[in-house]
Amino acid sequence: MSVSEIFEIPKFYYFNCGNDFSGSKDSFSYKIITGEKLKCMTWHGRLCSMKAQIENEAEFDRTQEGFDTMIKWLEERYMDK
Repeated sequence: MSVSEIFEIPKFYYFNCGNDFSGSKDSFSYKIITGEKLKCMTWHGRLCSMKAQIENEAEFDRTQEGFDTMIKWLEERYMDK
């Protein structure tokens, strides 16, 4: 079972181990970068995050609660597309 109803995203443990993750659905793309906080970026199109025009960006606490909030934020950005 995925942590998101829309995206196939690993559980919090994956990110708490220091891993980054990127994915897409339709033309909506996203990247989650793990540091002291979780940073999530979104954009439209198939370009990588380094070449894309980032449309939304936010940071969340690197906790289970912050992760859950980030997933909700990401799903809302997708629904607003």
